[in-house]
Amino acid sequence: QVQLVESGGGLVQAGGSLRLSCAASRSISINNAMAWYRQTPGSQREWVAVVQSGGNTNYADSVKGRFTISRDNAKNTVYLEMNNLKPEDTAVYYCKLTTYIPSGLYWGQGTQVTVSS
Repeated sequence: QVQLVESGGGLVQAGGSLRLSCAASRSISINNAMAWYRQTPGSQREWVAVVQSGGNTNYADSVKGRFTISRDNAKNTVYLEMNNLKPEDTAVYYCKLTTYIPSGLYWGQGTQVTVSS
């Protein structure tokens, strides 16, 4: 079992920045992918970005060029740097860990991000 704990959410004005963190309870250095998703009330959870254990990254078009995902395997932590935030980025942000060997799927509890106009 792996526990994921997100932090760093809050209230920010449009155009501002936030950095989210997701700390895993055990090593995440190999054979996995860590991703961020977000969800607003009444909507499905939306994929935002992913980083593989080897370092490859990918982003949703809606955040490309504004958000940066990174990981520090020594700290078992993944980050989401969010710049030029827009009101439509308001959501609860969730961290997800997908392990390949053995296969597993873990979610954090979420952190609220609110962007005011």
